[in-house]
Amino acid sequence: MKKIYVLIYVFLAIHLNTQAQKGVAEVRNDHLSSGNDWLLYRSNQPARVQANEEGHLVLSNGLVSRTFATAPNGATIGLEHLQTGESFLRSVRPEAEIQLDGIRFEVGGLTGQPIHNYLLPEWIASMKANPGSFKLAAHTVENTKARFAWKKRAEWMPKDMPWPAPGKELVFSYQLDEEAIQELSERMITDESRKTLFEDAFASLHENWKRVESAAHERNSFINEGKAGEIMALANTAVYAEQPVLPDASVFLAKIDPGTDQSSSWGPGLGLVFSDKVIKLNLRPGNQEIGFYDGQQEQRMPGLEGGKPVWLRMELGEGKLLASWSYDKHDWQPVAAVPIQQAPQTVRIGKTDASGTDKDHTEKGEFGRSKIEVFSMLGEISPDAKAADLASYRYLLDITVNVHYELYDGLPVFSKWVTVENNSDQPVTVNSFTSEILAVTEPESTVDSREQWQLPNLTIETDYNFGGMTSENVLRSSIAWKPDPLYKTQVNYERTMPVLLEVSPKYGPEQELNPQASFSSYRVWELLHDSWDRERKGLEHRRMMRSLAPWVTENPILMHVRSAETEAVKKAIDQSAEVGFEMVIMTFGSGFNAEDASRENLDRMKGLADYAHSKGIALGGYSLLASRRVGGGNDVVMPEGMTPRFGNSPCLESEWGHHYFETLYNLYSTTGLDILEHDGSYPGDVCAATDHPGHKGLADSQWNQYRRIAEFYQWARSKGIYLNVPDYYFLAGSNKTGMGYRETNWSLPRAQQEIIERQNIYDGTWSKTPSMGWMFVPLVQYHGGGEAATIEPLKAHLPHYEQRLANLFGAGVQACYRGPQLYDAPETKALVEKWVGFYKKHREVLDADIIHLRRPDGRDWDGILHVNPRGEEKGLLMLYNPLSEEITRTINVPAYYTGLHEQVVLEDQWGKSHTLAVGREFSLPLEVTIPERGYRYFVLK
Repeated sequence: MKKIYVLIYVFLAIHLNTQAQKGVAEVRNDHLSSGNDWLLYRSNQPARVQANEEGHLVLSNGLVSRTFATAPNGATIGLEHLQTGESFLRSVRPEAEIQLDGIRFEVGGLTGQPIHNYLLPEWIASMKANPGSFKLAAHTVENTKARFAWKKRAEWMPKDMPWPAPGKELVFSYQLDEEAIQELSERMITDESRKTLFEDAFASLHENWKRVESAAHERNSFINEGKAGEIMALANTAVYAEQPVLPDASVFLAKIDPGTDQSSSWGPGLGLVFSDKVIKLNLRPGNQEIGFYDGQQEQRMPGLEGGKPVWLRMELGEGKLLASWSYDKHDWQPVAAVPIQQAPQTVRIGKTDASGTDKDHTEKGEFGRSKIEVFSMLGEISPDAKAADLASYRYLLDITVNVHYELYDGLPVFSKWVTVENNSDQPVTVNSFTSEILAVTEPESTVDSREQWQLPNLTIETDYNFGGMTSENVLRSSIAWKPDPLYKTQVNYERTMPVLLEVSPKYGPEQELNPQASFSSYRVWELLHDSWDRERKGLEHRRMMRSLAPWVTENPILMHVRSAETEAVKKAIDQSAEVGFEMVIMTFGSGFNAEDASRENLDRMKGLADYAHSKGIALGGYSLLASRRVGGGNDVVMPEGMTPRFGNSPCLESEWGHHYFETLYNLYSTTGLDILEHDGSYPGDVCAATDHPGHKGLADSQWNQYRRIAEFYQWARSKGIYLNVPDYYFLAGSNKTGMGYRETNWSLPRAQQEIIERQNIYDGTWSKTPSMGWMFVPLVQYHGGGEAATIEPLKAHLPHYEQRLANLFGAGVQACYRGPQLYDAPETKALVEKWVGFYKKHREVLDADIIHLRRPDGRDWDGILHVNPRGEEKGLLMLYNPLSEEITRTINVPAYYTGLHEQVVLEDQWGKSHTLAVGREFSLPLEVTIPERGYRYFVLK
């Protein structure tokens, strides 16, 4: 059977390659069995929570499942795509991490997995809870709840959409216990509470030290130019000092400045010598890493910043050695915990080889200077200090961290977020959080380093995304794919495969919770793909977005009127109503001023809104937020070396920012305006100012600014106010962003604009639905180009105007038609009415998904296929001919995603129908003639 499938696959590959060479469109389909394809049918796939035979909890909907252990702690132990059988999880990690009052905690999770390539069920029973972690106390199951209110504008939607997306929410509640407080107390007692047994600031070299200096060069020395502790040495040579470990020593501290040293394994560090091995912790300035040798193998951790002194710390505990590092001696980053059976004999500071000894590398490297600034050996903590410290952390027993999961009916999508409840009697600050830590399987494996890794087959979205029009900005704002330091058995030699997903803001949030208050993180959504096919992955992503942000299906036909003068706006409203447009926006440069709070302006806007509503038209206007300087101490204050993303930007938490949003709330509440085009939306700029009323400083500035704008967008969503926002704010409430275009292209000759426009739509709809992206049609001259680029007078360029309407309405994409009028003669009006009528007649299928057939190149036909397997019209085929001659082509139309797998009733644009049989590869052979510089379309039923 496997051989048969291989032969079929080879045949299809050859067939598709041959057809592509003939200019015949095909779509690769990895699903030979279509009966249970969730993209085609509403099968019975409700989300549910059940216990399996092992007693683990399973959140599943028949498409995907996430499995949780509940003892000795809560932990994700399985993540599967049930239709493909693929397991995405290879290793158990904490369910979250959180920093409270400067203290980092793991939330849930299990330790003790022997390797991290894969996870066997039998390992789980022997795994342990981290003693210092938040531990699972309870769980609940509820139905999904709306994140915020949404007033639907059904007149702009192809069909009703449920809100919230139906499904189940599973909530795990975690708390600290006495064991965790005891462990925390021991971990957090400062080294100042310990007895100092030995300390050396290297004013001179103490007599206890024995110098070991490589003979590779005469300048190699632990005392450079008379300065003790300053190491001058070739990069990969050993130069260090060593002394015996004092009997009661339990902590070893060294502050090291890497200076100009560019070593890696030979970088300056701290080592403890045992009878059978050396354990060392060192700087690797050549790779900007921290290195750790546990006596058998070397680990490498990224994150070292060049030029900064670093504190290295080793602590001897009961049967283990703990290693960590810090820049400030307060915020310690854990490196490793190594079992030990005996006490160390000596301590080494300086440059040793990869295993902590005095060997040199065969390739020595350049000279570098580093400095051991301070070294200390510390003793135990006094019992009185322990007792006092333990009492000071007991308030943390009254903190609850809830980890929320959602799974939706019929979608292979999980959501996750955390909430923190402060039930103590004192304020608590949430400094930072990581709401998801997911160790997933690698999609590729290579020994060598890579310039660009292929990421795991998941699409990740959050509602904390800003700074541009694409979803990939999430990598700058709220998620990261990182190397996994625990994955020591991976194939990649440098262990840098990005296979650890962490969901965490880049700054803050630094939010203070008063007693009985709570905090909620942003949400992450994880789409598990069942294929690597680009089209199918795009279809799955688009379906997810329509379900989680259903307001993106609102797709009003809109005009940008270029003047906000009363009569000009009324003319635009009248023309829009007459031809079937649904919205008028007073565009940029029109004179509309959203910041004018005068009674005169509010009354005039209300009058215009009332007039528009009487004609069945929605009305609104444009406002610029970022990309400008407002002065008066209200602009963002960027840290040294950083500039605002768009050059300039006000701080949304300044006095000006607060006033700006108060003005917007008042404008839309009192006038009844229906749309805001919010240009230069908040792009994520931080602000280091300490005198702005809405944030304390740098750490909370991004979080508070985003919350300010997201709350406004969600308020607008609750009022039915449409939001055009040229940033990726869909999951926070916006309706539409740019499809993707370059504005100066509208200064090109008209014929070139036609092709580029279709290219922009073709490229933009791989991840966006047609309704998620706007295009642009300047009816009057825009950035230049003169008469050759301009559509006005419209009646003089009817063929071009029709081609633009056919491009856009044929794709289901709405454009900003910018000018004083939509038509200038009866024949122009009839043309616009024709295409508006076409769109409204076929709205449901045109607003559905697009299958990409052939990208426009001006050299032959191009086209797209709209598919809607759950509608009456299952598909709409839109074909274009850019050539100056009529063409006839045979096109194999990929019918799979229409849901029509046996036969199709094909209706042409004149209403003539005939029935065609669908081929074995779900293709529909169609011979079609397309007129010169024209189009053809067909409806599939």
